[in-house]
Amino acid sequence: MGIFEPFRAIGYTTSSVPFSVQRLGTETFVTVSVGKAFQIYNCAKLSLVLVGPQLPKKIRALASYRDYTFAAYGNDIAVFKRAHQVATWSSHNAKVNSLLLFGEHILSVDIEGNLFIWAFKGIDQNLSPVGHITLESNFSPSCIMHPDTYLNKVIIGSQEGPLQLWNISTKKKLYEFKGWKSSICSFVSSPALDVVAVGCADGKIHVHNIRYDEELVTFAHSTRGAVTALSFSTDGQPLLASGGSSGVISIWNLEKRRLQSGELKLMWIFDTSDGDPRLLRFRSGHSAPPQCIRFYANGRHILSAGQDRAFRLFSVIQDQQSRELSQRHVSKRAKKMRMKEEEIKLKPVIAFDCAEIRERDWCNVVTCHMDTAQAYVWRLQNFVLGEHILKPRPENPSPVKACAISACGNFAILGTADGWIERFNLQSGMSRGSYVDMSARRSFAHDGEVVGIACDSTNTLMISAGYHGDIKVWNFKGRDVKSRWEIGSFGVVADDLIIRLFDVVASRIVRRFEGHTDRVTDMCFSEDGKWLLSSSMDGSLRVWDVILARQIDALHVDVSITALSLSPNMDVLATAHVDQNGVYLWVNQSMFSGASKVDSYASGKEVVSVKLPSVSSTKGSQDEDFDEPIAENPQSKDASAFTTRDLQIPDLERNKPIEPPKKPERAPFFLPSVPSLSGDILFKPSGSAEEEAKGDEVEDTRIKSGLAPSQFVQLLHSSAEMKNFSAFTDYIKSLSPSTLDMELRMLQIVDDDEQEPEKRPELFSIELLLDYFIQDFIHGETIRCQSRLQDKARKL
Repeated sequence: MGIFEPFRAIGYTTSSVPFSVQRLGTETFVTVSVGKAFQIYNCAKLSLVLVGPQLPKKIRALASYRDYTFAAYGNDIAVFKRAHQVATWSSHNAKVNSLLLFGEHILSVDIEGNLFIWAFKGIDQNLSPVGHITLESNFSPSCIMHPDTYLNKVIIGSQEGPLQLWNISTKKKLYEFKGWKSSICSFVSSPALDVVAVGCADGKIHVHNIRYDEELVTFAHSTRGAVTALSFSTDGQPLLASGGSSGVISIWNLEKRRLQSGELKLMWIFDTSDGDPRLLRFRSGHSAPPQCIRFYANGRHILSAGQDRAFRLFSVIQDQQSRELSQRHVSKRAKKMRMKEEEIKLKPVIAFDCAEIRERDWCNVVTCHMDTAQAYVWRLQNFVLGEHILKPRPENPSPVKACAISACGNFAILGTADGWIERFNLQSGMSRGSYVDMSARRSFAHDGEVVGIACDSTNTLMISAGYHGDIKVWNFKGRDVKSRWEIGSFGVVADDLIIRLFDVVASRIVRRFEGHTDRVTDMCFSEDGKWLLSSSMDGSLRVWDVILARQIDALHVDVSITALSLSPNMDVLATAHVDQNGVYLWVNQSMFSGASKVDSYASGKEVVSVKLPSVSSTKGSQDEDFDEPIAENPQSKDASAFTTRDLQIPDLERNKPIEPPKKPERAPFFLPSVPSLSGDILFKPSGSAEEEAKGDEVEDTRIKSGLAPSQFVQLLHSSAEMKNFSAFTDYIKSLSPSTLDMELRMLQIVDDDEQEPEKRPELFSIELLLDYFIQDFIHGETIRCQSRLQDKARKL
């Protein structure tokens, strides 16, 4: 058990497994594979209506009938009624690669040539196949189809090229087509009787009459790759759509026997007068792994930049709100220049920052791109690329490597590969000065590449880090250096795998966290600043308590984390992983469990191995109720099998109080009281006049000097000089338990090992604290006289 529990993965739309389409009532649904799970979309708005549970292996084939879904994985076939698995068919001894709905039966074909016939009516009583056909050893099946009006007959295509016509009722082969000396990848029956279209691995499409074994027409794809999908138009237009392994859909005119239109993707509608299609709707995710992620809109959305050159906004709550940010007429420009869309898009994002405060006023996101000497701004309110391009030092351009937006949302600060840092106004896009270190060898901010930039919440300080290990704190407005650290090369820091935490006000290292065994890939603070989360290529995610200066939780996954982000409410953690195209969500157990202390659910120094979140939530879709009808079309009874669902974070009520909080009883004005952690009133015990006077003196000292954390150390040092710790004792008694705990733990400051012990003031403070414990040890005489207590004291 740990702080973060796997919840679900977002950003997955479909995989390369062919989808299954079915019509229920007046609505159409499409079932797609997403790795080890399946998803069902309503085609009316491409809204996600159902997510199936996780299977042991990746899905290889899909079929659907009404509220049944059949998914082949490995050697087995899982049968689902809505999202509930009702059966598993396990007669195959090889991987199943094809499924075909055949009346009230399902036909399954494996790679070794075994065809099984399954009846899914009354499935609870019978889990065995009702028929079995063994194909010839030199015939490797690749796909299967039922030609319209051919009773009890199917055509099976092979990797060798021939096709076979079988009667599954008599289990006899009726005819064999010679083929075209190329592997059969797909075929489909046409609205015209006896005519089918066959797609081959060489990119050719053959429209064939199977009654007379005659070829009618042949088309060839202009792009290389196999023909993986085919479909005839059923509304009277003589059109054939073909999909290739390159991802392009081509439309062929059967009457004119030529290409009607090409380069189609996603969901299109044919309602124009000339028969050309237009884009209707689409759903998509990253086609390459995300590199940077960040929560946005109070944790409701996630900004994600991927290696596929796409900049996306994912909704944590509703899948329909996820979208790609527009880069302004990419499709039109690509078509005009005869280039691929990916080549027209901006290069992959390597860093970005955002500020919600100015979302309605002007652009509020800035991005740095690979090997690009300029930064781009985005207007999230309109989900579009902004009008300004930020060009630092245009007379001598250098790639932008780091960026940050000020807390006020007015300025963007950019750092380049040659060490230049410049500030821009986001509203106008104009430069507002550069940060130059006058003491450096050249008039730049750093001698090498700027690898990181950050701003404080009050626009007072700006912190920058250079590749050669120099960290500098700048006056945000004056743009001059206030302080700097030389911590050596960042390569050395990465090699020793230590995370160092700096106090920019005190200008020193205050924490060092050790535990990672490989390169640290990303870090982020919690909103309250108490936790620091870090990920590494060793596959671990570690949670560090900044105040306690120790690791409080750690988990290990099989696929290393490359980027992470914690929501502002600290209830959800998002991670991106190596070679994974989705974004993975983890739920913070402490926000939804009744545990009051971190230690009750955190793993501490132990590293717990966990699995990545699945596409469906960890509770599983079986717990969901899908019996409610769809609100958009309540009159459709068949469509009630699926209902639009938004995957919510579980137990959103969190730790709901049993009863409303009670107002504390008011103490009489003449009775002095002290604060407590529980909120109850605690009254000060009456003491002698001398003790009260001494307490008043301590209280006056606290009021005059304020409650600065250094007062604890100041009183400790002054009491040690006077060799009288009574004032220090009174001061400790006046502190609340939480304040005292913080003061004691703040002494635990870790400096660099290179610093000499004599120059480390916190060690002297700890030494004085030990002197205080020695002199004012409570119950010291009793412990000295009891041997049993002396053993405990030695351990202490």
